[in-house]
Amino acid sequence: MRPAVTQTAALARRSVVGTLRTPQALVPSLFFPLVLMAIFTGSFGNAPGTIPGFPEVRGFLDFALAGAVLQGILIGGTSAGAAFALDIEGGFFDRLVASPVARTAILVGRLAGGVVIAMAQTLFFVAVGVAFGARIEGGLAGLAVLLVLAAFLSVAVSGLGVVLALRTGSAEAVQGTFPLFFALLFFSSAFFPRETMTGWFKAVADVNPISYLVEAMRDQIVTGVEPRSTLIGLAVVIGMAAAALGGSFLAFRSRLRSAL
Repeated sequence: MRPAVTQTAALARRSVVGTLRTPQALVPSLFFPLVLMAIFTGSFGNAPGTIPGFPEVRGFLDFALAGAVLQGILIGGTSAGAAFALDIEGGFFDRLVASPVARTAILVGRLAGGVVIAMAQTLFFVAVGVAFGARIEGGLAGLAVLLVLAAFLSVAVSGLGVVLALRTGSAEAVQGTFPLFFALLFFSSAFFPRETMTGWFKAVADVNPISYLVEAMRDQIVTGVEPRSTLIGLAVVIGMAAAALGGSFLAFRSRLRSAL
């Protein structure tokens, strides 16, 4: 057990270091969410209190912060899956499989590295938001829940990328999933509350699991730890993570069988 844990930690460290050494993989997941958060805050700063149905918040920045966290993790998770595909393309994956490294360490190490990056990104966005006037009403407990939600979301997104990497062996195929995540993000309540939506857009947002996840994240910032939305968000993201994790292990076993 101990060698497997050590190997997992070493591969997770490699994943984190590789991300930090590759600005083109890290910067988009930090830069674009911050820019979008700034644009929405500047454009819709007067929305709270003036738009019917908009929840009571101290400022739009508090409302927009959860959307930035979510967007950053979606971009970062896609990059993590693409990095795994690059390991396959470059032959590093085959060398790991041929070595005495535990099979679970190969997958869990990559996913654990993604979790570390996602939690660091979350803390970064929170720090920027607080520096510009946002307030975490949930305090340390709310921040802890936010980090847990971010960690499971990272497993879900990275896990899907790993599945595609194992099935296709192509980084381009993994990166091609971003439009899907982009659509899920914008057809949700990530940037505006569902209470203000009407028609087909509201219908889509109501069935979009991302809506319930981002609302759970937002409650930690805007109102504090609220049991109902928190449990719903946790159930959604844990289900997504479990499905992605199960799919990645099945794809891994299938690739090993085809290589024998």
